[in-house]
Amino acid sequence: MRGRKPAIELIAPLWANNRAYLSILSVYELYAGMRDKERKDTENFINACIIEPVTMEVARTAGELYRKHRAADLTLTSIDCLIAATAAIGLHKIATRNKDLYPETPFYG
Repeated sequence: MRGRKPAIELIAPLWANNRAYLSILSVYELYAGMRDKERKDTENFINACIIEPVTMEVARTAGELYRKHRAADLTLTSIDCLIAATAAIGLHKIATRNKDLYPETPFYG
């Protein structure tokens, strides 16, 4: 998010209503892409969200999504399939700038 106004405007109401969910795999992605000076802000962001785990149902659904999209010549990463499955099972929308990674998932924004 790095202080981008549209991202903040999108996420702030979700926090206010306790509806900001984050896949545990998104936590991994945030830490992997974080700059050293962003640690506190990153951890505050993560702590303000409800963390969704990877469950057996998420893993199964993600595997099915991967196979389905691979058969249609669209290869998604395992993490992207797991995040999409987490959203689908939890009936969540995804907030992202890269909607191509989540072909069947509803989005915020």
